[in-house]
Amino acid sequence: MPSNRILVVDDEPFILRSLLFILKKEGYQVASATDGDEALAQIAREKPDLVFLDVMMPKKDGYEVCRILKGDPALSDIYVILLTAKGQTKDREKGIDVGADEYITKPFSPSSVVEKVRAILASRIA
Repeated sequence: MPSNRILVVDDEPFILRSLLFILKKEGYQVASATDGDEALAQIAREKPDLVFLDVMMPKKDGYEVCRILKGDPALSDIYVILLTAKGQTKDREKGIDVGADEYITKPFSPSSVVEKVRAILASRIA
């Protein structure tokens, strides 16, 4: 049974604070990272159930982090939602190619994020 642990990875402070606030308010265990290397270290250490992963970050971008994560049999079942300001079809296709489960374009509605998280985690428990 998932423990409802969520990792939010974004180098933009406003986005990071916003997601952390709304997810904690809903009762989820939430951690954060601000670059790709830090994200991979936290994922390996804590194995969250869900990762919000910004595409454009320092050290390793979200695509590279997702590719590494989905290529590791011990971590490949973690649900990954890529976050980006880029909403073009080629960007979405690249996200799918590296194994992302979903793709959300910034800006996004906090209430829609909470609904999405509830649905994802509920389906993983079932």
